[in-house]
Amino acid sequence: MSKDQGNGARGNGKARLDELIRSKEDELKRLHDARRRWEEGPLAKSLEKSGERRESFETLSGLETDRVYTPEHVADLDYERDLGFPGEYPFTRGIQPTMYRARHWTIRQYAGFGTPEATNERFKFLLSQGQPGLSAAFALPTPRGLDSDDERAEGEVGQVGVAIDSLADMETVFDGIPLDRVSTSMTINAPAPVLVAMYVAVADKQGVPREEVSGTAQNDVLKEYVARGTFIYPPKPSLRLAADLIAWCATDAPRFNAISLSGYHMREAGSTAVQEIAFSFANAIAYIDAVTERGIGVDTFAPRLSWIFNTHINFFEEIAKYRALRRLWARIMKERFGATDPRSMMLRTHTQTGGSTLTAQQPENNIVRAAVQALAAALGGVQSMALSCYDEALAIPTEKAQKIAVRTQQIVAEEIGVTDTVDPMAGSYYLEWLTDELERRAVEEMDKIAQMGGAVEAIDSGYYHKAILDEAYQWEQDLNSGERVVVGVNKYRDDDEPEPEYFRVDQTLAARQREKLERLRSERDSEKANAALERLRKAAEGGAGAAGEGGGAPRGTENMMPAIIEAVHAYCTLGEICGAMRGVFGEYKSLATI
Repeated sequence: MSKDQGNGARGNGKARLDELIRSKEDELKRLHDARRRWEEGPLAKSLEKSGERRESFETLSGLETDRVYTPEHVADLDYERDLGFPGEYPFTRGIQPTMYRARHWTIRQYAGFGTPEATNERFKFLLSQGQPGLSAAFALPTPRGLDSDDERAEGEVGQVGVAIDSLADMETVFDGIPLDRVSTSMTINAPAPVLVAMYVAVADKQGVPREEVSGTAQNDVLKEYVARGTFIYPPKPSLRLAADLIAWCATDAPRFNAISLSGYHMREAGSTAVQEIAFSFANAIAYIDAVTERGIGVDTFAPRLSWIFNTHINFFEEIAKYRALRRLWARIMKERFGATDPRSMMLRTHTQTGGSTLTAQQPENNIVRAAVQALAAALGGVQSMALSCYDEALAIPTEKAQKIAVRTQQIVAEEIGVTDTVDPMAGSYYLEWLTDELERRAVEEMDKIAQMGGAVEAIDSGYYHKAILDEAYQWEQDLNSGERVVVGVNKYRDDDEPEPEYFRVDQTLAARQREKLERLRSERDSEKANAALERLRKAAEGGAGAAGEGGGAPRGTENMMPAIIEAVHAYCTLGEICGAMRGVFGEYKSLATI
């Protein structure tokens, strides 16, 4: 091609581009004029005749919803830049090219209660019903690092999850469950390194190589200071421990997801979808900074980062949220952290449907709520799902409720056709606008947190806590005023409904758990256990400074995982292990208790 021919081709290409731009502008102008005619004609007549139910409509995050959406609302949308194809950056449409056409999401119902023996039975029941993965709930003392015979555990042992005091309990929970074929998600945070060490130790005893062990530990302790409150140590040493586990898994247990970054519990506490995105991403940035500070490249560990988000009740907002999450996270990893491995940019997420949306009144209605939320999660493209069971507002779910939750997911996956094509809601003017708007507002919120100095500073200042409390208070106000309808609670009540049946935990189990602990301490090698605890204390002191001081994870600081695993294998108890670290790091007191 001659130089003149090349210049001519470039000129023709520019002319075609200009023509396309003019054509789009003309189309939008015609559409604008057509919409105005519609508003002045049919719409005006309809409003004059019957009006609308409310003066304004908005999502749960306060995004005002227009009456109708058209191409005008997504005029700036660039398909390749903003959507792309499934399995390609920015992953808006999904992290896999075929998504559910290859295989469905993992059904992973949340379970665990009472004794390790009872939880083992429930896990085997769920596996027999077609659930391929497990999700473990722990009794309240366990995430607080307390043994069952600690006076602070009184009345809580086994009530809302399984009590785990030592490796012996973990062995019982997974007795007969092969850890090379079943993956387990564990909702555990402050003592996550200890519980993962116990899980790995069970695999060791089963003869399963550590590189074949798969599962997920929540390990997102920063959100505990904001929402659930099951923290132990101050934020900085907690951040160090989380980074230790991430770094250790990257080399020793590469199939294990060392952290499941959680927006779920902040949403349960009252946050909006925008805050759920922004706060969880700000926390994630703090973890990544802590790991990379010790010289570990982001592409070494980022492919194993995983997430858990809450699928709430606003159907379209939740679908858009998952698409916005994937796109924003891909951009953060590529542009902020310089990730080059596409897997580092993929946001892989588990979801649990909204427990806070369940009602104790007319609890069967919760089956419908969970089904709608499950459908939103599927349309949003999640990788793993658990449904909050219909009786969970009353107590730990019954086997019947768990089975209905599993069957609900199976119906959504296999009967109604939503898994036959990838991202079927793409191109909806409303959904694409929602996706953009959620991302835009989340970025604004993240910029505000960055100006405070980051997640740890925002937590210490109480910013997260106050923002979520404000939203929770507004929700209650809207509910009490009737502005927000919850069927069976403030509308369509049934004051004559019978008292529902619900699961009751055996109240004698705490005594049995304490007896097991006493027997364990008398039968183990005490000299070996004490030596392991002393080794752990020294590891904690390396890089920790005085109690409550110390950075997240400075380069050269000793990784504490080997010492924790040694203590676990010596049958030191959870309380002893956490107590050894508590003596070095100190204990955190929240703003609410000071």
